[in-house]
Amino acid sequence: MTENRKNKTNVIVVGGGPAGISAAVTVARAGFQVVVIERGSFSGAKNVFGGAIYAQPTREIFPDFEKTAPLERQNIEHRFAILGESDSTTVSYRSNSETPVSYSVIRGKFDRWMADEAQKEGVILVEETVVRSLITENGKVVGVKTELEDFYSDIVILADGVNSLLAKQIGLRKELKPKDVALSVKEVIKLDREKINERFLINDNEGCIYQLFGGPMLGKLGLGFIYTNKESVSIGLGITLDELNTSGLKPYELLEGLKTHPTLAPLIKDGEVLEYSAHLIPEGGYKSIPKLYASGVMVIGDAGMLVNNLHWEGTNLAMISGKIAGETAILALGKKDFSEKMMSRYKKKLSKTFVLKDMYSYRSLMEVMHKKKGVFMDVYFRKINAFFEMFTSVNGIPKRTLYRKFIFDFCKERGFFGLISDFAGIIKLLWEVLVK
Repeated sequence: MTENRKNKTNVIVVGGGPAGISAAVTVARAGFQVVVIERGSFSGAKNVFGGAIYAQPTREIFPDFEKTAPLERQNIEHRFAILGESDSTTVSYRSNSETPVSYSVIRGKFDRWMADEAQKEGVILVEETVVRSLITENGKVVGVKTELEDFYSDIVILADGVNSLLAKQIGLRKELKPKDVALSVKEVIKLDREKINERFLINDNEGCIYQLFGGPMLGKLGLGFIYTNKESVSIGLGITLDELNTSGLKPYELLEGLKTHPTLAPLIKDGEVLEYSAHLIPEGGYKSIPKLYASGVMVIGDAGMLVNNLHWEGTNLAMISGKIAGETAILALGKKDFSEKMMSRYKKKLSKTFVLKDMYSYRSLMEVMHKKKGVFMDVYFRKINAFFEMFTSVNGIPKRTLYRKFIFDFCKERGFFGLISDFAGIIKLLWEVLVK
């Protein structure tokens, strides 16, 4: 029994990122004791992401966050750029809504702010401490072993990132497959506010997001991104580990390819690199989600592989999973029931939210993309650019002749069975999203 042991608290959260802090704050507001153990020198010190947090889920945790949080810019425009080797096609959506959808942030600043707010709510933050293993008794998780000492609790919530060795230790997850994990690399490049506004066609405090396809990653399962901050730009990419293993490419080589692409180079011209960072992110989708609970323990955020890779959503899934785990912990503490059955309520409630519903809708996405990456991530990207090159050209040839030749050449290149296979893959994805 753990009731009379020293270093005993109600809930221990391992990891001080958005998922862990959201869980801790939720529990603390109900009057229970919570300890967050963070391996970094401060919350956010070890965390890396593209650059945006979402307003609606953040308000669920911190209703007035926009008044005090260290926000960079309110994102008002999304641009989707299909990059060829030297050309590109860009589609843009600009919102006129007064309700913010997302903000660009610097994780080191934002996570530290979240941790400070959590401490105001009574959360105890233990930094620069590594959790080595979980303590179990009679099949129940009852605490954690750190490099310094043991800590005990009624419930442990794991928010320790995509590797989550702790979840693996108690059999909740298996070894990660290289195809289910991506390595994300990013540079933050300093630019004057005026240059950012001029180059991205935005005003002060307005932000623009680029989602980048192709370029140095043509034919590979990798995507790039750009986020505008107040006086810097974040540019990076994510590519699956199996792509890196089989291609022999280095992530920094791919990033350099993005930075020097003719479409992107003018956006960051004369900028000063402030930092380079790398981080593993879950890419396996719904089918890679491990078991998220056991007696006395729940798994949240990246540790639970909770990332919607099609929509580039991760922090919002992390926050909501943390909140729901916190609510489950409150119920369990009230009933003094820390059984696996009680912890399973977390998964059941999560299944009723957009988090698992959206991931389930795209459950076959990565399977199809792995099979079709050479076609969807290369052939079709090149053909889209080729079409617009043709569409915008003036060469004395009748347009009908150009269109017919384009269609004929494309069908000949793909072949009848290739087109049928491509179409079947798309129909499968649409069927699962819209119907099944």
